[in-house]
Parts: sequence; C-alpha cells; structure tokens
Amino acid sequence: MSEIPGDLKFLKSHEWARVESNGRVTIGISDHAQGLLGDLVYVELPEVGATAKAGEQIAVVESVKAASDVYSPVSGTVVEVNTALDGKPETINEDAYGEGWICVIELSAKEELDELLDPDAYAEVLEDDDH
Repeated sequence: MSEIPGDLKFLKSHEWARVESNGRVTIGISDHAQGLLGDLVYVELPEVGATAKAGEQIAVVESVKAASDVYSPVSGTVVEVNTALDGKPETINEDAYGEGWICVIELSAKEELDELLDPDAYAEVLEDDDH
C-alpha cells in the first residue's frame, strides 16, 4: 500500500483535499483510486468559476478500464484547474498526491473539512475494502 500523506483529508470515495496556506483547498484522487482505475487516458476538468458542492461530481477521470466520477470533498468556487492533465492525464497515475492534482477550490464552508476522513481513518477504509 502506498504512503498516505499526513496533511490530507479524504472522502470514502477516494478523493483527497489539502488545505493550502492561503486557505484554498487543492483536490485530487488518491493513489489507491488511480491504482484501481489503471492507466488514465482522459480527465474532464471543471471550469474555473464553477460552483463545487461537497459530495457532488466535480470532474471525471477515464482509464482504459472505466470512467469514474470525481466528487468534491468541499463546497466552494473552482479557482484553478490543472490544465497539464489535458495533455498528460497519466500524471495522476505517476504522482496522485503531487503533480496529479485536479483543481483548487476557494472554500465556502470551512466546517466541511471536519467531516472528512483523516489519513488514519482513510487507511481503515482501504483495509475494510480489502476484506
């Protein structure tokens, strides 16, 4: 199993959220999720300015196996998208917690962060999935 960075929060559906120093939240999919999907061939990014709602679809990732919705861990406004993924969706496979981020959200409800799983709780979800 891959290392789960300690500064991230997670949804059970395998999306991660990292609170940046400016209060914005960067989101992506977990290393576990990209491993399940296999080689990614396309990422449908949200529009800058789009409204994100916690638990609702924000993006789509497509692999050779399947297309999978990406859900936003938090609510707010999309202020940045990772356009590098347009030409290189496999960046998510290579660096899910770094260069493979999907978008940045200007948070509208900070308390939603408290509802997300910490790395230990997420690791437990992964262990439960394996059984």
